[in-house]
Amino acid sequence: MVVMVTPLCLLYWLLISTWWLMVSTSGMVWIPLTHSLSKTQFTTPHHLLKTTSTRSATRFRQHHHHRHKQVSVPLSPGSDYTLSFTLGSPSSSTISLYLDTGSDLVWLPCSPFECILCESKTPPLSPPLNLSSSATAVPCKSSACSAAHSSLHSSDLCAIARCPLDSIEMSECNSFPCPPFYYAYGDGSLIGRLYKDSLTLPNSLSVQNFTFGCSHTTLGEPVGVAGFGFGRLSLPAQLSSVSPQLGNRFSYCLVSHSFDSNRVRRPSPLILGRYEDKENQFGNELVEFVYTDMLSNPKHPYFYSVGLEGISVGKRNIPAPENLKRVDRRGSGGMVVDSGTTFTMLPASLYDSVVTEFDHRVSRFYKRANTVEESTGLSPCYFYNKVVAAKVPAIKLHFAGNRSSVVLPRKNYFYEFVDGSDGGRKKRNVGCLMLMNGGDEEELSGGPGATLGNYQQQGFEVVYDLEKRKVGFARRKCSSLWDSLKN
Repeated sequence: MVVMVTPLCLLYWLLISTWWLMVSTSGMVWIPLTHSLSKTQFTTPHHLLKTTSTRSATRFRQHHHHRHKQVSVPLSPGSDYTLSFTLGSPSSSTISLYLDTGSDLVWLPCSPFECILCESKTPPLSPPLNLSSSATAVPCKSSACSAAHSSLHSSDLCAIARCPLDSIEMSECNSFPCPPFYYAYGDGSLIGRLYKDSLTLPNSLSVQNFTFGCSHTTLGEPVGVAGFGFGRLSLPAQLSSVSPQLGNRFSYCLVSHSFDSNRVRRPSPLILGRYEDKENQFGNELVEFVYTDMLSNPKHPYFYSVGLEGISVGKRNIPAPENLKRVDRRGSGGMVVDSGTTFTMLPASLYDSVVTEFDHRVSRFYKRANTVEESTGLSPCYFYNKVVAAKVPAIKLHFAGNRSSVVLPRKNYFYEFVDGSDGGRKKRNVGCLMLMNGGDEEELSGGPGATLGNYQQQGFEVVYDLEKRKVGFARRKCSSLWDSLKN
């Protein structure tokens, strides 16, 4: 058989080869993550903490009670991280989306766009997309269409798209687009269509035929989402189909902010790919990762679940309940490492034990701030004159695996602010524990047993190794890491 190579095919091959060479040489691509802090939306620290704690609880609990496949709550400003890229060729549009490791679809608002019940929501981060001339609809026969419709058979989808029976039987429905899909979140939803177009990352790295959802109508969701979870439509999965080096491994390092926009002068680096032997070679920083295995979740396959063995408060180790160490056949259990939830959520039994031990140590020195607990949704909180580090016990997370423990910096779990900053009360210093009660184990049946929130991940590089199915943690100076990557 003689294969004819047309000039167009040759050009395409040269472009792909050049792209591959660039990826192979660098071994990684980095993207800036922006923390969407907003001073105008939150009038007081109480308002900020109450809003954020409520949304964290909503996102976590909706994982257990929503009937649809995807449950992922993009949070309010003050807790979310966004990334940007461009879509389309030759004319392109810059799009900013929320980063979410708890869902597996990339979708964005498209013009004309209507968001129902969005008056109190975050304004869009970028204008709704006008599809470029290079965008094409995904056909009903494609596996991507089936993935967007919760693995519904492509023949059913083509029938919905009104493809004739004889064409369905002959697999000749490529001209019939994938029907609109419904995608549900914890406090909102959307209807969208699948398209393909070229995606260009900030490093001028271009990916052809990138699949994304285009939505003209949403309920309570004014901002699009870049899904990084397991699933064939997620951003890492689509990168992996072109370059396994980039798609099989990613990490981020969230700059510590304490809800203060003045502390976020540098972006948080999102790193796609990376050579194993380069992990300790950025700057003069000695970096040591601890790894724990990912757990498979048959009901929520897009989650990055890990096993939690226990939590230490000071020198006392509090064992985790058995459901946090594994995931059962119903999808119950494990701890989800999540970029989209702000505060860590724990099952009631473990939370109560941690709080009892924490309060036993701290209440000897500081008075409980009960009124602050009611207004923020966080507990326990304490009034203090001056925090002494020795009086706030250390907290350590013990993940499944040999020596897979992570010591949290105090600012990652004990938030200090001024109570009365609204002028209504005498100003007093307050500190609150930033772990939350996720509910009884019976309530958590069918979903994650706990969630590791992004606030507790600040100041760590968190690695998702999809090939080895491991999650790693290393203390980092994230702003310095960004500077090292640029240089």
